[in-house]
Amino acid sequence: MKTNIIKIGNSKGIRLPKSVLDQCHIDNAVDLQIKNNNIILRPFSDNPRKNWDKHFKKLHENKEDKLIISDKIDIEYGNWEW
Repeated sequence: MKTNIIKIGNSKGIRLPKSVLDQCHIDNAVDLQIKNNNIILRPFSDNPRKNWDKHFKKLHENKEDKLIISDKIDIEYGNWEW
């Protein structure tokens, strides 16, 4: 979809149609990122860890909640290299 850049005070911006905002579940704020010269807009979340409990439960049910790295810590620093 082509959209024009408009002047907004000393800045510039774009107008996003309500249907696009609704489709992307965007209300009042967005998370803006720049990646590989592309502008990425995502709905902003005040609670980025929302629903993690459900995802962790699903991981456990699928037996996918194993540690990737050992959690044993050498508290005596005997095997550490400085």
